[in-house]
Amino acid sequence: MGDIIKDIQSQFESKKIKALVNIKYTANWLNSKENDFFKPCGISPQQFNILRILRGAKKEIKVQLIKDRMIERAPNATRLMDKLCEKGFIERTRCKEDRRVVYVAITKAGLSLLTTIDTQENISFLDKLSEEEASILSDLLDKIR
Repeated sequence: MGDIIKDIQSQFESKKIKALVNIKYTANWLNSKENDFFKPCGISPQQFNILRILRGAKKEIKVQLIKDRMIERAPNATRLMDKLCEKGFIERTRCKEDRRVVYVAITKAGLSLLTTIDTQENISFLDKLSEEEASILSDLLDKIR
């Protein structure tokens, strides 16, 4: 079991500062694990987020709406979508009335990729949490925000 004090070899003045550092340290650790998880799929975590947003929309939506809904605000969201388009996971269409507006929709290949990801059992970095602990953790993180 991890221990932030041992992992970074540091002491803390308060439990709240320790919690803050632990959240940041764990977030970085999770980002690394998340990158490893998505690498075999040929997409990044941010691209997964875009695909997930599009699947939930169930129809084409504006690019700006995707940017607004992203978990991690990516200044390079357009480039991320370019790559998804090149891979055939999404498709873009311009609005006929206003050429500045671009709509994006997920393709069958994108839906298929998400189904594959959804059914993967390779999230071993979360195995130490029970369903109840995961729920409590999620509630605590919501409380912080």
